[in-house]
Amino acid sequence: VFLPKGRPPNVGERFVQSELAASLQYMADEEAAHKSKGRVAGLKAARDAFYKGDIAKKIAQYHKDNGGWVTADDLAAYEVSFEKPVSTHFHGVDVYACGPWTQGPVLPQTLNLLSGYDLKAMGHNSAAYVHTLTEALKLSFADRHRYYGDPKFVKVPLDVLLSQEYAAERRKLIRADAASPGMPNAGDIAGFPPAIPLPSVTPGDPNPPPDTSYVSVVDRHGNAFSATPSDASSATPVIPGIGLCPSSRGSQSWCDPNHPASVAPGKRPRLTCSPAMALRNGKAYMPFGSPGNDVQPQAMLQVFLNLHVFGMDLQSAIEAPRFATYSYPSSSEPHTYLPARLTLESRVPRATGDALASLGHDIKWWPELEEAAGAVCAVRVNPETGVLEGGADPRRLAYALGW
Repeated sequence: VFLPKGRPPNVGERFVQSELAASLQYMADEEAAHKSKGRVAGLKAARDAFYKGDIAKKIAQYHKDNGGWVTADDLAAYEVSFEKPVSTHFHGVDVYACGPWTQGPVLPQTLNLLSGYDLKAMGHNSAAYVHTLTEALKLSFADRHRYYGDPKFVKVPLDVLLSQEYAAERRKLIRADAASPGMPNAGDIAGFPPAIPLPSVTPGDPNPPPDTSYVSVVDRHGNAFSATPSDASSATPVIPGIGLCPSSRGSQSWCDPNHPASVAPGKRPRLTCSPAMALRNGKAYMPFGSPGNDVQPQAMLQVFLNLHVFGMDLQSAIEAPRFATYSYPSSSEPHTYLPARLTLESRVPRATGDALASLGHDIKWWPELEEAAGAVCAVRVNPETGVLEGGADPRRLAYALGW
């Protein structure tokens, strides 16, 4: 499919995906055949063509023939649900994120922890600032590891995890003079199972291959959209006859039955994809997000603070030097764990890296602009003028467009 004539297509050469085209045409034809019954009936027919018709049959048959687990019944029973987001308030902005079937609550949890600090006084990307953000993120990731999972299957104590009282207690664990040697303990919440043991320390590169996209849109009416579409086409086969790659996000489930994100029939993996939306006075202010696996909330946090603590314009906030901790078990199989690992883009001064190392961080260096550091994109509604401002990250292929 992707190497016609045994090679990648040349720039400007016509590239044909005939099986994918046939799948799209089949769905369009099914819609057209039912259009006399109305728009909704037509869309349902197109959807049924995918989840119950010929496309579903080919997906199910491929899994059956190759030891997969997805069945025709699985596909037919699938439904998209509308779920309440999680949120917090920070510096006059309400920040909304996806629920605990993703790592979405990491961002508001970390903002709650940081609300108790004068971050601006620390100085942007100073050793004290990077250290404080890193230690706060490690506390949030510890709670992610212990509590986050599909809320249709596991109880997640969001009311506690997102409370300011809980943040105040957890904040006491952040030491200004020393980094936690690994991922700290999760918070103990009455009525919930004990903490899950950490995996063994993992050597090597913590980053899976990049495969995620992000898109944000604000229209002239003030409607806003924020989404992180991602299915790892590099890690799942193209199903013969349909030209599609069904999701391989099951690789972000855990095999430990005691883990809240353990694999189970019908249960969603705890996805890293975690778009966000900021509101001011109840109106859309800034949809924002990033690709980057476990780095997503870290990159988003830094850009958000660059804007709302340090007063940067949107593009400068996105381009500013970035850092990321890996001191937690990764969401993706094989769930790598690199205690104390902190990686900095090389535009961060070496003296800052040395100061962080003296606090106990295991410092590694990225190039000046590193794709593993995320690729934050956003649209901001300027609160003074109402003008829409778009920003795109040069760390990956990204664009800001307006018309």
